[in-house]
Amino acid sequence: MAIKGREITIYDLANELNVSTATISRALNDDSVVSKKTRKKVFDLAEKLGYRSNHFARNLRTRETNTIGFMVHELHSNFINSVLAGVEKVAAETGYNIIIAHSSEQYIKEAANAKNLFHRRVDGIIASLSFDSQNLDHFKPFIDKGVPVIFFDRVEKSFGNTTVVIDNYRCGYQATRHLIEQGCKRIAHVTSSLERNVYSERFRGYRDALSDNKIPIEDNMLIINDLSENAGIESAWKILKMNPRPDGVFITNDFVAAVCMRTLKENGIRIPKDIAVVGFNNDAIGNLIEPSLTTINYPGKHMGEVAARSLTDHLKGISDIQNINTIVISADLVIRKSSLRKG
Repeated sequence: MAIKGREITIYDLANELNVSTATISRALNDDSVVSKKTRKKVFDLAEKLGYRSNHFARNLRTRETNTIGFMVHELHSNFINSVLAGVEKVAAETGYNIIIAHSSEQYIKEAANAKNLFHRRVDGIIASLSFDSQNLDHFKPFIDKGVPVIFFDRVEKSFGNTTVVIDNYRCGYQATRHLIEQGCKRIAHVTSSLERNVYSERFRGYRDALSDNKIPIEDNMLIINDLSENAGIESAWKILKMNPRPDGVFITNDFVAAVCMRTLKENGIRIPKDIAVVGFNNDAIGNLIEPSLTTINYPGKHMGEVAARSLTDHLKGISDIQNINTIVISADLVIRKSSLRKG
């Protein structure tokens, strides 16, 4: 028997085997109430006819869809892709599918994505916020329905949900202190929107490292931009026009740091002799440029694994994320040639 032009149903299987639809349903769920012989017949026929189990309809009855929503601000990011790799690894191990939604750094799109995932009845959410996300009402329907939400990287701690982060303050302090130890006295900081926790905390670490070492904090040393190629070029030109120029710069993104370094070098700046540079993320580009880039290692895949494991353990009743407020992942300085002015 072959049925073309429409989806095979359990009624087709039942008619072909002359059994009830209840028997077919139980067999497809590998219920031991149905004999092994009958279950084998059902599975063999289902495979032959190309039957596809309606997981969504079945899971609506159990109030589970075995899907996780992964909401991020962009996909053109080595860090986000490494986080996704970690999430996918755990999801595959635990039997969950992933629905990916990205906002292109737009709050309106982020809110629309949240609404879509809510109506698709995902079992949980792993999210990193866009630049301009302030009102988090779009996550409230999940909370009201008891759907767990875990934020990572760009988080909003006042929301009260579990967050997975690194110690951005410590990393900002460590990067700036390293430049000071290399003899830098005027250190610029290139970053993004201070409305987001990751950038505000790194800036606070930068500022405190300067203060603790009796180095004046100058407003014009702070350059705020997006994380695009143009941002790297524009930041370099701002640095070139400063008088006196900085002798060190802490840039909160490796790609922007690489573009900034290229532009500085094209205009006669010797790195690190004239200006020492520290980036952030430990992206592959840091080893491809010359000189190689000193950076903060941001373990994205590990962060993804931790976030996904926390969520799936909660969904399976192994642990309760309501008892965990913040999970801090280790991140450390990786010293390379772009900042080494002393042996």
